[in-house]
Amino acid sequence: MNIGIVCYPTYGGSGVVATELGIALAKKGHKVHFMSYSQPFRLNQFTENLFYHEVNVNDYPLFEYQPYESVLASKIVDVAIYERLDLLHVHYAIPHASVAYMAQQILKSKKISLPYVTTLHGTDITLVGRDPAFEPVIRFSLNQSNAITSVSESLMKDTLKTFKIDNKIEVIPNFINMDDYKSSNPQCSKKHYAPNNEKILLHVSNFRKVKRVEDVVAIFNRVREKVKCKLVLVGDGPERSAIEKLARESHYNSDIISLGRIPNPLDILCIGDLFLLPSETESFGLAALEAMAMKMPVISTNAGGLPEVNIQGKTGFLSDVGNTDEMAANAVKLLTDDNLFEKFKQNAFTHAKKFDVNMILPMYESLYKRLITKNKKK
Repeated sequence: MNIGIVCYPTYGGSGVVATELGIALAKKGHKVHFMSYSQPFRLNQFTENLFYHEVNVNDYPLFEYQPYESVLASKIVDVAIYERLDLLHVHYAIPHASVAYMAQQILKSKKISLPYVTTLHGTDITLVGRDPAFEPVIRFSLNQSNAITSVSESLMKDTLKTFKIDNKIEVIPNFINMDDYKSSNPQCSKKHYAPNNEKILLHVSNFRKVKRVEDVVAIFNRVREKVKCKLVLVGDGPERSAIEKLARESHYNSDIISLGRIPNPLDILCIGDLFLLPSETESFGLAALEAMAMKMPVISTNAGGLPEVNIQGKTGFLSDVGNTDEMAANAVKLLTDDNLFEKFKQNAFTHAKKFDVNMILPMYESLYKRLITKNKKK
């Protein structure tokens, strides 16, 4: 198959999953063409059958905001024609679904039929998508999609509740490559952060308000009262400066380490004992899954798709949003009971295997083949 992929190149989950999907498809012999305004950060090494087409937006004084959508549509049309794409897969509805529809119509005028798949990742529906200014365009472009996929059952239900979608939404969960989590990292030194064998609580996010990183600090402060431990914060974003100020004001500020953004989470996940994710909402919880693949139990909220990833009382514990007392108590329970902790670690690793790329990739391939076959019969 010859597949075009449109995604955001940034550190968010949608870009990570889109890139890893493209890499996995290329390794299986499919040709994959990425289109974005800069190279996706996970696309950092040569892979046969994988191509990148940059979308360049010129700076015109006439425009206050650059017309990225129009340039992207033109790039899709160009790549579709000259690379003979069989199918287009766009990740994140805004604005990629509507751009895909525009490109599809342009190609139709040239007697070329190109089906497109839209994958919903979360805030394109649960946050941005609820803005009335976006609603008509999102609903239209989703209904025009040849297929829609959602990364969780929870997100699928949210989408159907928010928009009048006539199309069927198929759930294909996010995934990881478990092989990446089996090899030991020679750079991984827990001693550097916990020289006295303290437990390490870890949080990785983009430090937006929805991640409630202030709750991470609150949980840690309560846990630290009873357990010798360190908190390692990984990520960057609009809330980072406020969180670091909060950490400096903590009685245990010397035990809180803020590392900033790290491109590959494997470089730091290997040092963690317990993962904290007290988000207000998560469409899936990819960071939690990555932690579980490193045998880390998860303390999280029960919001969105998190209960589909973090299994209550088995791989970790779930609490209502904002209930930091319960989250801290659950963390202490795990960190002070070696047998229970070891059981949860193994459970987390076993459950993570269900989301291995080799389990999920065939679902996408089956969907692609179905759409391509249907398109050829027209």
